[in-house]
Amino acid sequence: MNCLVKIILTLFLIILSNFANGQETSWPLQKCIDKALENNIEIKIRQLEVKRVEKSRNSVWNQLLPNVSFNGNQSYNFGSTIDPSTNGRVSSNIQYDNFFINANMNLIDFNAIANAQKNKIDIEKAKADKEVIENEYKLQLLDSYYQALFTQELLKIQREQFKNAVFNLDRISKEVEIGSKPKSDLYDVQLSFAQEEKRILETEQLYTIQKMQLFQLMNIADVSISEVVLVSNSSDEITTVSTEISNPKIKSAELNYKISLKELSSQRANNLPILSTFYSISSFYYKPLNQSNANVASFSNQIGDNKNQQVGIQLSVPIFNGFRNNKKNVAAKIETEKNKLIISQEQQKIENQIALEKQNQQNYLQLQNKFEETLTYAKASFSTTQSKFLSGKIESISLSSVKNQLLSSEYDVLKNTLQIEYTNFKINLIQNNRL
Repeated sequence: MNCLVKIILTLFLIILSNFANGQETSWPLQKCIDKALENNIEIKIRQLEVKRVEKSRNSVWNQLLPNVSFNGNQSYNFGSTIDPSTNGRVSSNIQYDNFFINANMNLIDFNAIANAQKNKIDIEKAKADKEVIENEYKLQLLDSYYQALFTQELLKIQREQFKNAVFNLDRISKEVEIGSKPKSDLYDVQLSFAQEEKRILETEQLYTIQKMQLFQLMNIADVSISEVVLVSNSSDEITTVSTEISNPKIKSAELNYKISLKELSSQRANNLPILSTFYSISSFYYKPLNQSNANVASFSNQIGDNKNQQVGIQLSVPIFNGFRNNKKNVAAKIETEKNKLIISQEQQKIENQIALEKQNQQNYLQLQNKFEETLTYAKASFSTTQSKFLSGKIESISLSSVKNQLLSSEYDVLKNTLQIEYTNFKINLIQNNRL
């Protein structure tokens, strides 16, 4: 009894496992893109770059925070030296310890303001660059996915039509056996059968290679390629996308232009005055080394008695530095003009690409009716040709020719439908970075 329960439980787990595996064989386009974005190393690098830029950003207030430092030194003076207690010159050896804390802060610094604004844009630029990589990667995935999907659907058509070849071979073989057909007819059917088998094998091999390429592009290795089934996202309607273009390449170019403007402001700020304030506190301790009977105050007393503080405001006005700032300003201005042109260049590229894909889409839509009409005729022709072949009115070579026409017509309709779907997704990705 226990053995029977174990067997039933084992069979149940196997069935459940197979069901779960069967659920995993379906790979829609969106699932492929989601998994690929999770696994892509270049995108992970870009994500870390965004975090690095965010952590390295300095705000305006952070740029203006004071710099505080502590310094201490110990020195020994031998021979004729200055006595720190009297400021008079004496002939003695003296140990001298000096301690001071300095603090300075810029109150008005136009360069710091420009750099802080530039750092903020740098974060957006890093995010836009990551989106550019993602967009290009999605387009690669889309192309690879549909290349495999085209082959998958072709294989379905070939396998479906192969059933007819099996039927014809079986029927002609029986008729040859009973003597109602000559053996030459069997040879013709066997040749056609072998050719169809070869075409199916070639398509299967191509399909396997294309799926391997797709999953290598997705950086996924723990999937049984033979069990993967791609899913068409076909729809009777074309998704309408807005006329507004929000391609990340354009966004990246615009941010790059803004960065160059802030860089120009930073260069110009080098010619502007800087208002700063400073504060320092210092003290010292001294001890004669060759006067054992000298009356020297303790370390703590000297540090307290010799304490000195200083506070002030400083204005630094650039006057002349060999025209270096002017040259940098001119170079920064040229860089700004160049980046502005790059925006127009990227917009032109994207607009041209969208226009081309929309024209392709219109072409596919116009061809669809013609392909469907041709398929109707091909089906009718094959039906009558099959009847003629079975009645012995035509040879198998004529049937093979008509059958190939039917195969071609079915594939034309299917591929054109998928091309419409593929082009629609491609336009959405180029225009709005989404499917």
